[in-house]
Formats: sequence, structure tokens, C-alpha cells
Amino acid sequence: MRNFRRQITEQLTAVFRRRLSGVDALPQLAVLGLLSGVVTGAVILLFRFAIEWPLEHFLPGAGSESFEELDILTRGLLPLAGALGLGLLLHRLAIHDRKVGIVHIMERLNYHQGYISFKSAVVQFVAGVTTVVSGQSAGREGPAVHLGAAFSSLMGQWMRLPNNSIRTLVACGCAAAISASFNTPIAGVIFAMEVVMMEYTIAGFTPIILAAVSAAIITQLMYGSEPAFSVPALTMNSLAEIPWILAIAVIIGIAAAAFIHLVDSMGRHHHRPVLLRLTIAGLLMVPFAIVVPETMGIGYDTVSDAINGELGFWLLLGVGVAKLLITGLSIGLGMPSGVIGPTIFMGATLGGAMGLIGAQIFPEQASSVGFYAMLGMGAMMGAVLQAPLAALMALMELTRNPNIILPGMLIITTSSLVTSEAFGKKSLFLTVLKNQGLSYQSSPVIQALRRVSVGAIMDRSILRTERELTPEEARKALKSEPKWLLVDGSNGPTALLPAVDLARFLEDSAKQVAEEGIDAPETVDLMDIPANRRDVAPVQYQATLEEALNAFDSSQAEALYVQRHVAPMIQRVYGVVLKSDIESYYQYRRS
Repeated sequence: MRNFRRQITEQLTAVFRRRLSGVDALPQLAVLGLLSGVVTGAVILLFRFAIEWPLEHFLPGAGSESFEELDILTRGLLPLAGALGLGLLLHRLAIHDRKVGIVHIMERLNYHQGYISFKSAVVQFVAGVTTVVSGQSAGREGPAVHLGAAFSSLMGQWMRLPNNSIRTLVACGCAAAISASFNTPIAGVIFAMEVVMMEYTIAGFTPIILAAVSAAIITQLMYGSEPAFSVPALTMNSLAEIPWILAIAVIIGIAAAAFIHLVDSMGRHHHRPVLLRLTIAGLLMVPFAIVVPETMGIGYDTVSDAINGELGFWLLLGVGVAKLLITGLSIGLGMPSGVIGPTIFMGATLGGAMGLIGAQIFPEQASSVGFYAMLGMGAMMGAVLQAPLAALMALMELTRNPNIILPGMLIITTSSLVTSEAFGKKSLFLTVLKNQGLSYQSSPVIQALRRVSVGAIMDRSILRTERELTPEEARKALKSEPKWLLVDGSNGPTALLPAVDLARFLEDSAKQVAEEGIDAPETVDLMDIPANRRDVAPVQYQATLEEALNAFDSSQAEALYVQRHVAPMIQRVYGVVLKSDIESYYQYRRS
């Protein structure tokens, strides 16, 4: 009975995986999206607890962000000690194990089909907690995205899902992490599609939406349904403010370009020892922590004060510029901290400062400082990440005010254009990838091939056979009517030939025996008979069509046999794929 249940479970699992190989497995992807959201929501709760619990007990003020109330000596030594500790930790790790954050997720998606290791998740968890708790200029959203993507990927790997499904799970984890961090499920979905995946697909939206919703529910059970910031009712007083909003967009666009340039410039020292770079980053943080303690940690208390109009002009401008400088220097030097939180901080303070100037110039028409602080948040996020739609959705969900949509669209798109077109800056994440000598393939063809596994198009009508057969064995092999014969050699399959060629050879041999009276051959050598043989190379069952094309190019094979590990040292062959199959599939889908 137990064996029967196991067989049924294995069969259902095999059917589930097979359906996931295609691009239209919406019911299966929806289930995976829900699971990803629940797992990510639980991980983010643990991550936030690991940050907030020590800060609430260590910091003198109320809450977990009152670094300003520490004495000067502690403010100066805390980030330096944290930087040294992180430097020593990362110094002991191999270079590939040190990589964390959203840039690392994009690298794994582009070069490794979204496979992320548990070790990477542990390193990100420790590094993310340490950067915030030690008072670095850091955010928790970037590490949260890494953790959500990593645990979703690990779930897919544990279930041995096709690679196209693991890529979707990574996107689900990213969306769920943003949703859980800000309580903004729509922004999480758009962020995953626009920033990380860089594609929009109908099949992709469904599981990612479900992941974002389920993660938001998990965190709302703990923290309530309020968004990350308590925002007063905001509205634009007059259309006469539009020129000033455009002027602020230009200023924010320039600031975003300067920030990206600073990170890029400092990132060129990535070949230096990591301990040296993080020690320098810690030393640079010391004067900022002493003079401008608002730059320490996440800084959402300062953002809330800016939104509520409780800060003066010089303080807003000073902390905004200081945050830009120290965050750019730190991240460029390799500090494993998130960038989304600092981006929101910079945008809110600089936008609030510009709002106060506008109030002096146009006292009767100007809107509240909080209105401009919120616009600045969206503009800076959109310009730095080059993700205007994600920034707009975040702005709308954080304010829960439809009146901000029109000015938000205007300032976000304008600032993004200033950064990208006037200064030629790409997204911060793409800039860092390029600095590391990497790229991100986002062409429509590549994206289409990544969405489908070889299991969806492989020809399963194959028979694996030895090279030499007796005529009787050859006829017996053809009785199952396979389309292809996969010929085994000493080290695995060596060639592929149409079964019809063997049938033709046997028929011709039989005619020769009947007409000429010659003896029938004792053995049939499948590598010697006249046949349209193809050289073969292996490809894993989980591989996407993009990986299959890469296997064709690297091996110069004419066909790929699809295999999977079923036991130690045992590979099972499931089918074969020709390059023409991939081309036909893409042409069919495109038409």
C-alpha cells in the first residue's frame, strides 16, 4: 500500500513538472505563486524581527530608528565596528559567496536560470541585519528581495522544477518581498516585472500577483494593514504648480544621475581586498554618523518627519545630500546594504526641501511640504532604478490618494528621462552589473526562450539502444514504433538516427537475402548502416530553450538528448530536441 501511494505521488509530481515545462501552465504556476508568497512573507517577518528587536533594546529612544539619540562616541564607533565585522566575514568567503542583493539576483537569473544557494541566503541575512543594526546608511528592502528570491528559488530546486518555473518563482519572491516590506502588493508586482525580470507576460502576472498578495497578508497579520508611512491627505493645490514640479523633476534627475555615477566610480575598485574596501566605507561613515546622524540606519523616521512637514529647509537639504554621498560611497565600495530605502530617503528630503522653496516663491499656490516629499520619493526611486511604473505604483499605494497620480506621473517620468537621456545613465542595478563585467539579456527572443523548458517541446518517441543488434533484436525494437533511435556508446549516447532508416535497412537486407540468396547479416551496426545520423549532446530536463540553444552552440551537436538524474550515477533519458524544434516553436508562438 505504501509503495502504491508513493507511485501515485511520483506520477502526479511528474505530471505537475511536465505541465510546468510549457508557457501556459497557469494553474500550476498559481499554486507556486501562493507558496512563494507564504514562504517569503514568513522569511521577511523573521528578517525584520532580527533587525528591530536588537535596535529596540539597544537604542535609547522609542522605536528602532533613534540613532540620533546615541552619544557621539557610540555613533562614531558603531558603524566602524560593523564595517570591520562585515569585512572580516566576507574576507573569509570565496568571491562568489560574497555577492548579495538585487544585482546578484539579476546575475543569477541571467547566467544561472535563477538558481540561488542557501549559503547565499544566509550571507545576505547576516549582512542585511548587520548593516542596519550597526548604523550603516542602508535599507532593508534590497536584502529582503534577495531573501524572498533565494527561498523561492530553493523551494523550486527542492521540488526539482523546470528552470523556467524557477525563474518565475524568483520573480514571485521579489514581488512578495517588496509587498511585505512596504505593504504595497501592486508595486511589488510591477517591481518584479519591470526591474528584475524586465518583461511583462500574462502567464507571469498571475503567480506574481498571488505571491505579492499572500506575502502582504502574512505581514499584515503581524504589523497591521497600514502602509510603511503614515501619510496625510495630499493634493495639488493648483495647476500653476506644474512648472515647479517639472523643475523639481530636473533636480531629482540630476541627483539620481550623480548617485549612480558615484556608485559606478567607487565600484571600479572592486578588485581591491574586500576587508580594505569595507574598512574605508566604515571610516567614511564615521563623520556622517557624528555630524548627520539621520543618515544612519534605514531612516524611515526622518522620511515620516519630512512627509509631515516637521523638518526645516537646511536640515532637509543637508541630510538629503549627506545620504546621497555616504550611500553612494558605501555601496560603491561594496557595503552589502540595500539601496531602495536610501533612495526613498533621498527623494523625500530633497523633494521636501524643494517644496519649502516653492512655498516661499508661490505661497498662495504651493501645496504642502509632504506633497512634494512624496513626489520626490517617487521621482528618485523611478530615476535611480529606471522603473517609472514601479515608482508610480509605490507612490499611489503609499499615499492611497488618487489625487497624486497626475503630478506623480509627470515628475517620475521627467526625472527618469533626465537621468537616462540627459546623462546617459542606466538603472543602478544594470550599471553595477556592467561594472562587474556582466550584462543582462532582455531581448524579446531571449525572454521568450527562457519562459519554456525543453520538456515542453522534446520528442518523447525515442528508444535507447545498443550500437550492435541482431536482426531479430532490431525488428523487436521497431515494434514499439519509435521515431528516433538513441545509440549508446561506451560513455553514454553517441548518435541519433531515425527509426525509419533502420526499418529501411532491414527491408533492403531481407530483399537481398530473398533475391540474391546471400546470408543475412548476423549483427546490425547502427553506426555503419546507411542512415541520417546526428551527433548528440546532453541537456538537463530542467533546462530552458535558451540553455538548449547554448548547448547546441557550445557542443556543435546536431541534436540534444534530454536527461535527468534519477539516482546517484544514473541518468534517465526522456526525449530528444533538434534545433529546428526550437526554431519552429518560437516561430509558431510568435505568429
